[in-house]
Amino acid sequence: TADLAESYAEVHPVRVVRRPGKAGLASAVLAGFAQARGDILIVMDADLSHPPEAVPRLALAIEEGADLAVGSRYVAGGGTEDWPLRRRVVSRAACLLGNVLVPIRDCTSGFFAIRRSALDGVTLNPIGFKIGFEVMARARYKKAVEIPYVFRDRELGKSKFGRREVMQYLVQLGQVARDKVLRRAP
Repeated sequence: TADLAESYAEVHPVRVVRRPGKAGLASAVLAGFAQARGDILIVMDADLSHPPEAVPRLALAIEEGADLAVGSRYVAGGGTEDWPLRRRVVSRAACLLGNVLVPIRDCTSGFFAIRRSALDGVTLNPIGFKIGFEVMARARYKKAVEIPYVFRDRELGKSKFGRREVMQYLVQLGQVARDKVLRRAP
């Protein structure tokens, strides 16, 4: 993947960050945030589950005043392609649980753009791969918008979704809830 990205970087204005021995989506995103130079940070899956053609709409939303723009499967015009019933139910249930803490319909989306300043002074402690939820729950944003997109299953490779990821998400929900309660306490 890094070699392919480097060949892309020869033609396009992107930088490739290699992290030998490091694993995990959340830590990769945090490393990308640390290396990024721009004011708009955009996160998407490299397996093309998130359509690259939607990236300009996320960036435009930030340029037009939003602090957070979330690619959403659960607003008009959004959706999923060919998901089995179990996956649709689990995804919706995860969003319903997360919506208690985060006012974004697709709070489990990993496709988003955020203004860098919304992360100033914010400590992110993601568990598992739900970096998007962590950002939505902890970033300091005033205006958030959801941009519709259709999620497509990866063409190559296998999804890492399973019981472990569900448990990690439940732990993450508990930590965010605890932190929100403690922050509001006198």
